[in-house]
Amino acid sequence: MKKTVKAELILENGVRFKGNAFGYIKETVGEVVFTTGMTGYQETLTDPSFAGQIVTMTYPLIGNYGINLEDMESRKPFLKGFVVREKCNVPNNWRCEMDIDDFLYQNKIMGLEGIDTRALTRVLRDNGTMRGIITTRVGDLTQSQIKQKFDTYTNAYAVKETTIDEPYTISGSGTHLAVLDCGIKQGILRDLKKRGCKLSVFPAFSTVEEILAVKPDAIFLGNGPGDPKDIPTVVETVKKLIDTGIPVLGICLGHQIISLALGCNTTRLKFGHHGGNHPVKDLKTGRVYITSQNHEFVVSDLSDEVEATFINVNDGSIEGIRHKTKPIFSVQFHPEASPGPLDTQELFDRFLKIIEEVKAHA
Repeated sequence: MKKTVKAELILENGVRFKGNAFGYIKETVGEVVFTTGMTGYQETLTDPSFAGQIVTMTYPLIGNYGINLEDMESRKPFLKGFVVREKCNVPNNWRCEMDIDDFLYQNKIMGLEGIDTRALTRVLRDNGTMRGIITTRVGDLTQSQIKQKFDTYTNAYAVKETTIDEPYTISGSGTHLAVLDCGIKQGILRDLKKRGCKLSVFPAFSTVEEILAVKPDAIFLGNGPGDPKDIPTVVETVKKLIDTGIPVLGICLGHQIISLALGCNTTRLKFGHHGGNHPVKDLKTGRVYITSQNHEFVVSDLSDEVEATFINVNDGSIEGIRHKTKPIFSVQFHPEASPGPLDTQELFDRFLKIIEEVKAHA
């Protein structure tokens, strides 16, 4: 039986939550966010969009079906910490390969359990996302030490951390997409592959010349972590790609990058959208979809050449855009959402239809 190690979460506003450490016991600092998913904790753990963050699960029991390595959304988890009300020590599922404690230990991620995660969520909801420290030095850190840790924390290099080092190809006989990997989930690539697409996947900081050299039918930008304004090089690359007239499609961070390249603005949400229950309205049909989301930033201040296609029913924020004359379309939410709502799977087909229409008129 593992020894109980006391730990606490210290927030920027001074609020503290005491519990027990698990996983890899090492002090960690990150942005503290909460996610409302009732299932899919492994997909949450391995979603690169959480890079640099301490993730709080609002559902009280986590780990009951263990970890299955086949369901990884990235090569490894990139988050800074994981906070739960209660972790399951005896998972029960025929696909289980290890428990959540061992998974975090192997990937050197600090966990904290035994705190009131609903109370923590209310603090974040009321005060907004803030930095936090998970430490085993309960009550021992001085205010100057805490301030120094917060002041030296940055998440500006999250895309550089999560992107791939070398390009690779996923074979297919259909539409050829050049995919810019800014921390893309494997679920997105799987859904595109299922539709027969050939995927040429590039590191985030690839040049326009490198991308166009494979002669793609379109450019696709997936999800990823952090503030899109921290990667101006990528935004400028996408702007140049747009100027060539090639279709450009995006999801999540890709949506924000495309919007910046088109002269729109992005701003930070108070506490972000994380989880699988966010209602989004299609402005053309009026239909409301339940979507999966994971982002801290949102598109705002649309330029004259862009129009909104989806809005968030809860807060009215923009959830999708399209260019008024060019073949450019993007959404903030995740159509692949595995596990999660499948309402918006048709968007992949809509993406591909746009590309085929452009090819037909070329």
